[in-house]
Amino acid sequence: MSDLTFEKMGGMVGEPLGISSWQVVTQEAVNEFANCTGDKQWIHIDVERAKKESPFGGPVAHGYLTLSMLSAMAMEIGVVPKGTAAALNYGLDKVRFLAPVPVGAKVRLHSKLSGFDRKSNGQYLMKTENTIEIEGADKPALIAESLAMLVPGPDAKV
Repeated sequence: MSDLTFEKMGGMVGEPLGISSWQVVTQEAVNEFANCTGDKQWIHIDVERAKKESPFGGPVAHGYLTLSMLSAMAMEIGVVPKGTAAALNYGLDKVRFLAPVPVGAKVRLHSKLSGFDRKSNGQYLMKTENTIEIEGADKPALIAESLAMLVPGPDAKV
């Protein structure tokens, strides 16, 4: 569980929030994502063709699959302060896909708090700078600035 509090986070802007554990991007996950989204490009799901024709030597994860992993990894880190009744995805300010993620690669999240603002309705807008790194790669898979609206619960220290 996170040791972050609403009270503390206002003074933490610019500080790292943590690093997640490594997650393996499996062909099964890529196939399931393709089925859910309808994005069935051969470079993701046709393993044999990707080994022969892809400039990456095999299948790669969808960029949006990699991006979608951000939320679960952020929750693993514990970026939501204690006493949060709800953490709602509020959007993204910037996303850049910098390197393809080969199927079988391990990725992890580095997250830094870049904004924490109380809103007039008593909620908080949290902005984080996120980098998803690929194990052993020179460049990260992606960088993303994400926004979450946090609703403090009755036991939150604000």
